[in-house]
Amino acid sequence: MRSSWLMSAAAVLATLGLADAASAQGAYPAKPIRMIVPFPPGGGTDILSRLVAIKLTESVGWQIVVDNRGGAGGNIGLDAAAKAAPDGYTMVMGQTSNLTINPSLYSKLPYDSLKDFTPVSVVASSPIAFMVFAKAPYRTLNDLIVAGKAKPGEVTFATTGNGTVGHLTGELIQRVAGVRYVHVPYKGSAQAFPDLLGGRIGFFLASLETAIPQMKAGAIRTLAVTSAQRVPVLPDIPTVAESGYPGFETTTWYGILVPKGTPQPIVARLSTEIVKVLESADVRERMAANGGATIKPGPAAFDAQLKSELTKWSRVIREANVKIE
Repeated sequence: MRSSWLMSAAAVLATLGLADAASAQGAYPAKPIRMIVPFPPGGGTDILSRLVAIKLTESVGWQIVVDNRGGAGGNIGLDAAAKAAPDGYTMVMGQTSNLTINPSLYSKLPYDSLKDFTPVSVVASSPIAFMVFAKAPYRTLNDLIVAGKAKPGEVTFATTGNGTVGHLTGELIQRVAGVRYVHVPYKGSAQAFPDLLGGRIGFFLASLETAIPQMKAGAIRTLAVTSAQRVPVLPDIPTVAESGYPGFETTTWYGILVPKGTPQPIVARLSTEIVKVLESADVRERMAANGGATIKPGPAAFDAQLKSELTKWSRVIREANVKIE
C-alpha cells in the first residue's frame, strides 16, 4: 500500500512539474532575447539579422538584442552561441561558412555544427558578388582573370574572413580559371570596403546584399554574381557561369539556431514566429530588393540543409586542396 501511495504521489508531482514547465514556456519570453551575429555591423549577416529582429518586435512584441561577435570567419560568434545557456534566450545567425565550410577547413573548431546547435529556421540565400572599386580598370570578370594571369600573385581579393563562402569562391575561380590571386581576409565588410574604395584591394567577394548599397552610391561596380541565374533586381549583371565558367555556382545562406538542449516547445515557438516574419510580403520584397531570397523555412528543412551542405563543401574543399590551421 505504502509503495503504491508513493508511486501515486510521485506521479502527481511529476504532472505538477510538467504543468509548471508548460506554464513557464507559455510565458516565454519573459526577458529580451539575444541574437548573436558572428560578424561586425554593416555586413550582409548583420543587415539580415537586424531585419528579422525588427520584424519580430513588430510582429509579437519581443525585444531582440543584436550582439555582434566578429572574427575568425564567424567562428568566434558561433562558439559563443554554442556555449550559451540553452534557455531560449540566445539565438545565433549562422551561415554557410561557419556552419558547413569551416568544419572541413580547420583542423580544430571549438564547436560542432550538428552536435552543439538545434536548427530553428533557414532565413535567406544570396549569391556572392565580384565587386571592384568604381574607378578600377576592370569592366568584366574576364578583365580580372586577364589581370591575374598577367601578374600572378599580385592582384588581391578581400573577403569577410577565412572559411567564408567568399573565400571559397575565390579559391574556386582561381582553380577553374587557372589564375593566382592573393587572399586578404577581413573581420567583416565594414573593414574591407575602405581598402577596396581606396584602391588597396583588387576586388572583393561578399554577399550581394552587401554590394547593393555601395552600387547605388556609385562607389563600386559588380562584375558578376555566383548564382545559377541572374538576379531579378540586377538583370544586367551576368553570372560567373555566363562569363565563361559553366556550372560555377556558390551561394551564401543564413539560418537561425539555438544552443543544443533548448526546450523543444521554445524551439517550436521561435520557429513559428520567425517563419511568419519570413513569409510576410514585406520581408520577401525587402529581401528581393537586396538581391536575396527567402528559402524553405522551419527546423526540419534547415537540419536537412545543414547535413547536405556539410557533405557538399567537404568535397569542394578536398578537391580544391584548401586548408587552414
